[in-house]
Amino acid sequence: MKITVVGVGLLGGSLALLAKEKGIASKIIGVDINPLHAERALALGIADEMLPLEQAVKNTDLVVLATSVNILVKQLPQVLDLIGDHTIVMDLGSTKELICQVADSHPKRNQYVASHPIAGTENSGPDAAFPGLLKKKIMIICDKEKSSKHALETVVSLSKQFEMRLSFMHAAEHDRHLAYVSHLSHISSFALGITVLDKEKDEKSIFEMAGSGFSSTVRLAKSSPEMWAPIFTQNKENISTALGAYIRRLQAFKDIIDSNDETRSKELMHHANEIRRVLLGIENPSQSS
Repeated sequence: MKITVVGVGLLGGSLALLAKEKGIASKIIGVDINPLHAERALALGIADEMLPLEQAVKNTDLVVLATSVNILVKQLPQVLDLIGDHTIVMDLGSTKELICQVADSHPKRNQYVASHPIAGTENSGPDAAFPGLLKKKIMIICDKEKSSKHALETVVSLSKQFEMRLSFMHAAEHDRHLAYVSHLSHISSFALGITVLDKEKDEKSIFEMAGSGFSSTVRLAKSSPEMWAPIFTQNKENISTALGAYIRRLQAFKDIIDSNDETRSKELMHHANEIRRVLLGIENPSQSS
C-alpha cells in the first residue's frame, strides 16, 4: 500500500513508522510545510520521499491527514478535490464534529473515514514519533455509515494490523466524550502549571520540592499550544460544559477544606477512588473489537 502522510509529527510520523514496521506500506510519501520537519522525517526514515501536497495525494492508496484541526478543516476538502476515485482519506484529528460537517458537503465524502487514535505524548515533531505509540490503543471511527464499504474496511483493517481496538460513534458523541477524558485533562494541566509558575518565582525551589505526583499531573502542560488551542476552539461548547462541572467540584473541595470538614473530604476522595475500576477496565480490555 502506498501511503501519503500529511503532517509528519508525533502522530503522523508514528503511524508511518508502524506501517513500515508491519510491512503494510510499500512507500511512505510525506508532506510538511515545516522544512525542518521534512528534513528530519527523511533522516529518521519516517518518509521515503517528501513532496508538495498537490503531488503527494495523487496516485496514492491512502492519505492520512495528521495536521492540527484548524488546518485540517481547510485541508480535507482540498485533498478530496485532488484525489482519484480509488484513494481513501483518513484523519487523526482530536475533534470530529466540525471536520465531519465540512466533509459531509463534499461529493467524495464516501472516500473519507473520520478517525481518531486515542494516543499521544506531551512531545511533538518527527523526533517524538515512535512505532509503538499506536499499538494496543483505541481507534475511534465516526459516522461510519457515511464512508464507503471499501474505505471503511481499509481503515478498519489497518487499525487491526496496528493491534488497535476499534470504537464506533457519531462525531458529536466523540467530541462530547473527549471534552471530559482528554481536553479537560490538558486544560487542568495547563492551569496547574500556570498557577505554580505564578506563585513560585524561584524555579530552583519548584524543582527541589516537586515530586512524581506533581510531575505526572503537570506533564501535559508541556503539550504544543499550536495543536491544543484550535482543539479548544473547535470543541468549545463541550469543553465549557466540562469545565463548569470541574470548577464546581474544585469549589466543593475548597469549601470542605475551608470548613475543616475532614469527614466530607474523605467521602469525596473515596468516591474519586472509584476511577481505579474504570481505569482497570481501560488497561485490561476484552479481546473483542
